[in-house]
Amino acid sequence: MASDHEQPGLSSLGKTSGEIGSEHEPLINGTHISESYSASAAILPFLFPALGGLLYGYDIGSTSCATISIESATLSGISWYDLSSVAIGLITSGSLYGALIGSVLAFNIADFLGRRRELITSAIMYLVGALVTAFSPNFAVMVIGRFAYGIGIGLAMHSAPMYIAETAPSQIRGLLISLKEFFIVLGMVAGYGIGSLLVETVAGWRYMYGASTPLAVIMGIGMWWLPASPRWLLLRAIQGKGNMQELKETAIRCLCRLRGQSIGESASEQVDEILTELSYVGEEKEVTLGEMFRGKCLKAMIIGVGLVLFQQITGQPSVLYYAASIFQSAGFSAASDATRVSILLGLLKLIMTGVAVVVVDRLGRRPLLLGGVSGMLSFGPIGWLMISEVFPLRLRGRGLSIAVLVNFGANALVTFAFSPLKAWLGAGIVFYVFGVIAVLSLLFIFFVVPETKGLTLEEIEAKCL
Repeated sequence: MASDHEQPGLSSLGKTSGEIGSEHEPLINGTHISESYSASAAILPFLFPALGGLLYGYDIGSTSCATISIESATLSGISWYDLSSVAIGLITSGSLYGALIGSVLAFNIADFLGRRRELITSAIMYLVGALVTAFSPNFAVMVIGRFAYGIGIGLAMHSAPMYIAETAPSQIRGLLISLKEFFIVLGMVAGYGIGSLLVETVAGWRYMYGASTPLAVIMGIGMWWLPASPRWLLLRAIQGKGNMQELKETAIRCLCRLRGQSIGESASEQVDEILTELSYVGEEKEVTLGEMFRGKCLKAMIIGVGLVLFQQITGQPSVLYYAASIFQSAGFSAASDATRVSILLGLLKLIMTGVAVVVVDRLGRRPLLLGGVSGMLSFGPIGWLMISEVFPLRLRGRGLSIAVLVNFGANALVTFAFSPLKAWLGAGIVFYVFGVIAVLSLLFIFFVVPETKGLTLEEIEAKCL
């Protein structure tokens, strides 16, 4: 059974590396309760939120194939197949604009709803969006469906990392949050695969989008069954948003469900320790808009927003969303051939994401970011892991909302801009620009991003910010 030991301290962000320091500092309160957990009990609190990531990835893969199907005069099964490039752009990026809306909603309601109810809402929006898109009678209704599905993406990408980070044992937190990114890529591969099977079927695009509905239902039911995040309950308790004793008892029950029988009698001690550490780092005060851009909150914002921004503007969305079209223009003229080659792209990304997932808690975040960005392979899983860890708890809801908003805003911008920039400058120049941006992102990681391996969320706030 795994347990936490004393963790090494971190050097300040002003230093060049942000690596773990050579001297071992004491933990926040001097002692640390052994964080025992059952591996089997940790599976479902990860799995159901991670389905939100899988459904996001599936949308990327299926849309890449659906845009080919929907433009076919013989296979689209509709009379409005002759769509302009702007219309195809709206179908492709409609979910991204919906995700922007979801991010704005999350900024205002996330801390009130809590992580669990936000994920349930996300599952409902996934279901509604998929059904409306699949059964859309015209282009306008289809775009509405894409927007609705995108709201689900925005809510899921905001709340899933928080729920997993706040409920996972610290020993495997990095593994589980990175594994959520693995699920995104797994969904992407599934989207490419199902799309390749249906791309030559009449009205195949309807089946591509409709295929996501069973997973949305499973995600919603699963999140309804799971307990609330104990840390979110305790945050509400110390901020005076409920009865302290009742919320504390509820948090203990939730923690027992999350850890399984192995937690034994230590649940109440762990809850007391979390309360003590939250008080130590000043979580009892609700963050104001002004505070979000000062001190440790500003530092967390720079790290989180910087990571997701660089992740998008290095050109990753262009390759993923336009994969089938890019391969068509590269010589794979048949729709089925282009979509099958897209599967190979997804599988390569899946393999490299899997490597990052396996070694993240052993090698640390910074080495994988520096090595992965150098080859444009492991930015995604580590980026999402870092933003789920680095924000202080009272800022986490709003901070992650801003990070997700920047993520999807930059994603939509790059997705829209890629095609006209390629026509104007040529593909070679565009990818040279992406390469320069990747170099800048390496400098950002080297000088600004700290190492968080092996630290509890409260220790990250106390020692890294």
